[in-house]
Amino acid sequence: MQLSGSLYRWYEGRLKAALPQDAMPRHVGVILDGNRRWARAAGEGAAAGHRAGADKIAEFLTWSEDVGVEMVTLWMLSTDNLARPATELEELVTIIEQAVSDLALAGRWQVQVVGALDLLPYQTVERLHAAEAATAGVDGLHVNVAIGYGGRKEIADAVRSLLDEQAKAGVTLAQLAQKVDVEHIAKHLYTSGQPDPDLVIRTSGEQRLSGFLMWQSVHSEFYFCEAYWPDFRKVDYLRALRSFAARERRLGR
Repeated sequence: MQLSGSLYRWYEGRLKAALPQDAMPRHVGVILDGNRRWARAAGEGAAAGHRAGADKIAEFLTWSEDVGVEMVTLWMLSTDNLARPATELEELVTIIEQAVSDLALAGRWQVQVVGALDLLPYQTVERLHAAEAATAGVDGLHVNVAIGYGGRKEIADAVRSLLDEQAKAGVTLAQLAQKVDVEHIAKHLYTSGQPDPDLVIRTSGEQRLSGFLMWQSVHSEFYFCEAYWPDFRKVDYLRALRSFAARERRLGR
């Protein structure tokens, strides 16, 4: 049953008012899933779904600011996505470039790109770096845009970076094997120095992480929403936050 506008706003307000502010996540990760299926259901091409998904991002970040979230990681393009048909991939990358540029132009959020940028076209990397540079001094919500991102690739890159660093310092492989630990690897992740996500949301009804923040999400809470990403509403987000707040987080203890 569809709620009327006024009833919807009343319900939204009730949800928000009931959220305990001392139990809100600091860092929320989101798998923006369902753009293509949304487009198919609307009788449109994949690009229309990707554009609708891109249009949802600023709205979602505004909601996050509203409830006090400090950091958001948005999975916009996976390493698996890079195997899509060339025409669709070219359109998708162009849409992502524009979406990230628009986030920078807003001047409200600090943008950071996380992913294997060596897998992306040169001009795409240039635009992404420009968005990072333009927002470096912004004192607002920190937004990681995960582009060309894969969890296995991130861990492999982190280990490779660690080995390279230690080799340059004259440390032998045998010596490194004796001392390497979790923190050594964590320092070389794309998200080095950031808090791990407290809550990971996936839209579209799929109930898997597909490698999203594999290392960082070891103690995260997960929330799976049936709505396709372009249809994701503030009430859906508030329900995810309500679910998070109601959970007992033991963090492995």
